[in-house]
Amino acid sequence: MKVMLRKVGDEYEIYVAKKDLEEKVVEMENGTPWGGIIKISNGWRFVMPPEPANVKLPITIEARKLGDED
Repeated sequence: MKVMLRKVGDEYEIYVAKKDLEEKVVEMENGTPWGGIIKISNGWRFVMPPEPANVKLPITIEARKLGDED
């Protein structure tokens, strides 16, 4: 699923265009959004691709949405 990640102040936000959904990132598996699982404020979880820590934001990436059973 294509998502856009941006940083607002000290927090990350994710935008899913297909769903017209914008939510705050509330949990990050590795303390960073890259290369792990993140959770957004509506409860959805995404597997994020690895990227360098200093990648320029905002960035549109392909992330895999985890279902409730994952």
